Amino acid sequence: MSVVLNTKHLSSFINEEEYKAIYPQVEAAHNQLEAKNGPGNDFLGWMYLPRDYDKEEFARIKEAAKKIREDSEVLVVAGIGGSYLGARAVIEAVKGLYHNELEDGPKIYFCGNSISPSYLNDIIALCKGKKFSINVISKSGTTTETSLAFRVLRKLLEDEMGVEEANKRIYATTDRAKGTLKQLADAQGWPTFVVPDDVGGRYSVLSAVGLLPIAAAGISIDELMKGASDAMERFSVLSPDNDAYKYAAIRNILYRKGKAVEILECYEPNFTLMNEW
Repeated sequence: MSVVLNTKHLSSFINEEEYKAIYPQVEAAHNQLEAKNGPGNDFLGWMYLPRDYDKEEFARIKEAAKKIREDSEVLVVAGIGGSYLGARAVIEAVKGLYHNELEDGPKIYFCGNSISPSYLNDIIALCKGKKFSINVISKSGTTTETSLAFRVLRKLLEDEMGVEEANKRIYATTDRAKGTLKQLADAQGWPTFVVPDDVGGRYSVLSAVGLLPIAAAGISIDELMKGASDAMERFSVLSPDNDAYKYAAIRNILYRKGKAVEILECYEPNFTLMNEW
């Protein structure tokens, strides 16, 4: 199924001449993106991630997900913002809101996105007495909400299964070479995966940040990356018919006409987290 941009109700707001007038700006933006020399160019790694991802790490992600599915009743993903929303959005969109109740395999729970004690107590109750694993996601390792949740869950895991077994069930997604979490993971021998330097949090779902939880949920990340690669090819073409550029042009034209508020609405409950993401 392809995403389609429906513009049939825009004719009373935008005419064809306005599309033509803004196209040189679309072309300039495209060229800046391709050359990676515009504002924010340090964080453009997402553009070709479906093609240029680390194949060796990708294989390790699949191996880790397979192990989690084989030895865990629960996977707790500790992260905040883009570090968890992308994965949760994909899992719920593909598997549904009640995948934990309806699907075989480990139940996937998310925490570390708030400092709510009641929320964390619920997660603890869901993990107690079960074989569980933790995927902690933080580039720096010092994110307050995530660090607090991870500290509590790590202690629970160690208390229930022993330190040696706990260390086999913790997976850290963090900076490639530095930071508190990276240092701790290396010292404890936890498997580590990389938060890319040039990919912002909300754009990181196709990196290890999103791929490990998604694969652990039983979703084929090979198929996910294939679909993303197809979309990349489709939407990276400079053309007036490119829906991504057409949408950007429409938003700019309307904004300049004082239409500054846009409503993002979703009528499919399984896609609710896509909006929040």
